[in-house]
Amino acid sequence: MVTRKNPIFDTATTLGKILGFLGVSAICGVLVAGLLVPAAAVSGSAASGSIQFFDTLPAELQVDPPSQNTTILAKDGTPIASIYAENRTKVPLDQMSPFIKDAVIAIEDSRFYDHGGIDTTGIMRALVSTARGNKQGASTITQQYVNNVINESLVASGKEDDVKLNGYNKGVGDKLREMKLAIALEKKFSKEQILEGYLNIVFFNRDAYGIEAASKFFFSTSAKDLTLPQAALLAGLVNSPSAFDPIANPDNAKKRRDLVLAAMVNQNKITQAEYDEAVATPVTTKVTPARQGCAYATMAPYFCDYVLHLLLNNPAYGETQDDREKRVMRGGLTIQTTLDPTAQTVAQQQVDATAGANPDKWGASLVSVQPGTGQIVSMAQNTVWLPQEGKFDQTQNFNVDVLDANGNDLNGIGGFQPGSTMKPFTFAEWLNEGKSMNQNVNASVRRYGVNFPWRNTCPTPTDGFYDATVPGSFDLQNSDQGYYRNMTVLYGLMNSINTATFASAAQVDLCGIQKIVDATGIHGGLPMRDKEGKITDPNPQVPMTRLSNLIGATQTAPLTMAAAFATFAADGKYCEPIAITSVKDQAGAELPAQASNCKDAVKPDVARGVAYAMQEVLNAGSGSLIRPSLSTRNNFPVAAKTGTNDTNGSTWVVGYTTGLATASWFGDPLGDQSRPGRNMTVNGKYYQAIDGYMIAGPQFTNYMLSVAPAYGTNPFPAPPSNLLGGGAPQRNTTPAPSTPNNNAPSNGGNTGGNSGNNGNGNGNGNGNNDKD
Repeated sequence: MVTRKNPIFDTATTLGKILGFLGVSAICGVLVAGLLVPAAAVSGSAASGSIQFFDTLPAELQVDPPSQNTTILAKDGTPIASIYAENRTKVPLDQMSPFIKDAVIAIEDSRFYDHGGIDTTGIMRALVSTARGNKQGASTITQQYVNNVINESLVASGKEDDVKLNGYNKGVGDKLREMKLAIALEKKFSKEQILEGYLNIVFFNRDAYGIEAASKFFFSTSAKDLTLPQAALLAGLVNSPSAFDPIANPDNAKKRRDLVLAAMVNQNKITQAEYDEAVATPVTTKVTPARQGCAYATMAPYFCDYVLHLLLNNPAYGETQDDREKRVMRGGLTIQTTLDPTAQTVAQQQVDATAGANPDKWGASLVSVQPGTGQIVSMAQNTVWLPQEGKFDQTQNFNVDVLDANGNDLNGIGGFQPGSTMKPFTFAEWLNEGKSMNQNVNASVRRYGVNFPWRNTCPTPTDGFYDATVPGSFDLQNSDQGYYRNMTVLYGLMNSINTATFASAAQVDLCGIQKIVDATGIHGGLPMRDKEGKITDPNPQVPMTRLSNLIGATQTAPLTMAAAFATFAADGKYCEPIAITSVKDQAGAELPAQASNCKDAVKPDVARGVAYAMQEVLNAGSGSLIRPSLSTRNNFPVAAKTGTNDTNGSTWVVGYTTGLATASWFGDPLGDQSRPGRNMTVNGKYYQAIDGYMIAGPQFTNYMLSVAPAYGTNPFPAPPSNLLGGGAPQRNTTPAPSTPNNNAPSNGGNTGGNSGNNGNGNGNGNGNNDKD
């Protein structure tokens, strides 16, 4: 509360000083009586009445743990980042140097072990000094602790304006309440507990709260290893952190430090020899700046940010966003994550090598999950969080949904068009309906008009058409003219032929494709909103009854695609991606984390059939162009699919072993993501048009060659013979070039229709640029 000054006690006047001195002296007498003499033994009604008055003052003081640093850890316990509102790390008293304990007591409260919360001798001395015009404090360590606890509680409650600073904005009522609380505190806690609490809460300047943070910042050491001169300097800071700052005011800091040392030798805390040596020591610092937040993460800053958003979006951590931020930023949580530091290092090296420093700001990203658990193993991209000369700086996370990167911000990325990496899901429904992958389809059909008889048992009507006879529409296209012919469904997927995918889809239930896409967790990366901007669906469905989505028109996050492909690696079991395995508060109590949430999404035989086909993508199909080579025949069993969108601005390889699924992406991450990936130079190499195998491909293979063996590379189970249909897969008759074909046609897809998130057009868009 704010107290109003009584003009009679205005200490600006001589009369006021005298009356103030006498009035507070009377209160001090009451305090002395209250501390030293039981109330029943006090004679005289005046004294008894005064004690009763004092006893009516509030004694409540909730000593909650002060704001503490939250720590994010990798899977092996390696620190990733420290998150805090106040830079503080709590340490027990026995983990503090004896010098700091003695120094603080010597300079701040020499009778700390003798009084019961307030020092009446000190108060009388201060009153006399104040009455003479020289303001002097008399707060004990206990009173200072009370003041800090109250202020900490106010700040945590968002009431920063109500904070009371020693000697500045306190009234008599505030001071009396502080004294009463100090007395109550001494009855509840031991001296050691109070001293420990004080040294862990007090502010030392430079964003350092508590002795451990101060030791780390000013001297790059711990509280237990402070030397005598260092401890005396920090003890001196408490009185005025700015005035005695050894960095900004080294001369003031030395005078104050030496004053502390003098108090220590006078009180027999140290010897004369120790004093002489300490005062002769120059004031020097060895600063370790506190690096707060994911921007200063030791690794994986975007994964770190993703983890924070998972907690900030979780109602279990508070009813409101503010409540959740306070819990995370001030709660001293220990967050154990799934991140593998070794895999993360390789992932970061790969995206940096792909496009670490590029003036045109092309993006590259890698994200991996573990099949069967959903644990995120790595998450990297080729940008830096904080601006650096010559670097592509970006705070947007390329790998996740916009809500997991920007909260309610409308300006997030939320993924990219997946292109042909959506084709395996039509192939999966083909197998799901019991059809053979070696069955022929007519891939010469390019026209699917308005009245084409699609089979669709979903309530959502089929949307879109391809018909060049209709103004504004086009016939379906492939990138290479030689593929408009009969071919097996397997061959069509191996070589990523648009017309083969549509010919397959024309013979299955579009609603069956929808069910597989939904079951494997695929969704749009941007939420659906109403006219007022309110989120109506955070994970919107990718409607497979919209024809352009058969070949990847809807914006989808790489993490989503990696988890979906992991379903095929896990014999048809889909697991939601998870990043947090445990969260503990300051006391070690477990808080809500994430657990593997898996379900049967695809029949095991279907998953095995898809794995068989996507191994052939690398062995003899569009993925055989990837360099360095990664295929079943040359290394270990890997299944993958390439993908490129209509403008060549979004290129992919998504694939897996039995133990690791990875999405590799390269393209345009800026603006509306419509910048064509054509006539461009990356790492000094010119590309007429980029496809999935060219840049995202080597990024994928280099990473998997290094990381996948640690997670298991067993052979995939063979699919049943009825899905194989007999016979060996068709092979390309044209040998794969020894180097990527940068002169491949780049106008293979339609340019109309839906190319954004959950488009509302007629669906007459291709969504990918084959053959990739």
